[in-house]
Amino acid sequence: MAQEPGPHPESNHRHLSPFSILILTGLSGSGKSTVLRALEDIGYFCVDNLPLGLLQPFLDMQSAAVSSGRRIALVMDVRTEGFLQNYSQVFRSLKKLGYPLHIIFLEADEATLIRRFSQTRRQHPLADHDTIIQALRQERQSLAGLRKLAHRIIDSSHYNPHQLRELIKDEYSELAPRQRMWLHLISFAYKKGIPPEADMVLDVRFLPNPYFVEALQALTGENPGVQKYVLERPETQAFLTHLFTFVDFLLPQYQEEGKTHLTLAIGCTGGQHRSVVIANVLGQHLSRENYPFTLSHRDMPRSAGEQL
Repeated sequence: MAQEPGPHPESNHRHLSPFSILILTGLSGSGKSTVLRALEDIGYFCVDNLPLGLLQPFLDMQSAAVSSGRRIALVMDVRTEGFLQNYSQVFRSLKKLGYPLHIIFLEADEATLIRRFSQTRRQHPLADHDTIIQALRQERQSLAGLRKLAHRIIDSSHYNPHQLRELIKDEYSELAPRQRMWLHLISFAYKKGIPPEADMVLDVRFLPNPYFVEALQALTGENPGVQKYVLERPETQAFLTHLFTFVDFLLPQYQEEGKTHLTLAIGCTGGQHRSVVIANVLGQHLSRENYPFTLSHRDMPRSAGEQL
C-alpha cells in the first residue's frame, strides 16, 4: 500500500512561525526579485523559481533546519510549468502536513508594469504571441485565485526599490510577536478607485477642499499652506480627535486577535490634498505612540521613481 514520502504528522510543524516559510508570488514585474533580495539580507535562505513539483521534497529536506530556526523564502510564479494548474492542490497538501506557508502576493497597476517592462526591456513570460497588455491582463486573471489565498498583498506601484526593501525588512525581520502587526496607511483619490488591498476606508471628502483655493490648487498635502488650510478648521480637529481614539482602541484589539497587517485607506476626491494631510497627521500620531506603520500616497503627483 502506497504511503506519503516521510512522516509528516501536523504536530511536527505546529510550533513553527507563519513567517518560517514564505512563498513569493504575483504579477511579473511587480518586484518579487527585489523582495527576495531584501529577505536574503535579513537572513532568509532564498530560492528563485523553484519548480512546484520540488516544493514538498525541498521542504522535507529542510524540515529539521526550519524547526531549528532557519527561515526560507521561495519565488514561485507563472514561469514554472504547471504552476497555475497545480498550486492550489500542492499548497493544500502542505498545509495538511503542517507546513506553515505564508504567501506574499505582489502586484502593481497596469501602467506601472508596462513602464517597467518598457524601461528594462524585459520580455513578459506570457508575451510570446501576445502584446504586453494582453499578457499582463491574462496573468492577472489567471492569478486571481492565488491572490485570494495570500496572507499579504503588496501593491508595489508606488514604491521604489529602496522603499520596497525597507518595507520587507521592517515586516519580516526578527520581531517580538506582539510587534508584528503593521498598519499600512494609503492616501488615494476616489476618482481613481478604492485601493483593492484596503481593510478599512476613511472618506475625508467632508473636510474643506484646498482645490478650490487658487493659490493651493496645484500644491499637495505635503505643502505647509495646504496643511494649515485643512488642519485649522474646527471640524478637522474634532475628526482627528475621534480618529486617534478609534485607532488607539482598534489596533490593540486586532493585534490581540493575531492579525499581522491592517491596511487603512484614506480617500478624498483627487488624492492630492485632504487625504494626504490626514494620512500624514495620522502617521505622526502613530510614531508618537510607537506603532509600526508604512505610509504611501497612491495618487499624489510624483516624479518618476526608480524601477523595480
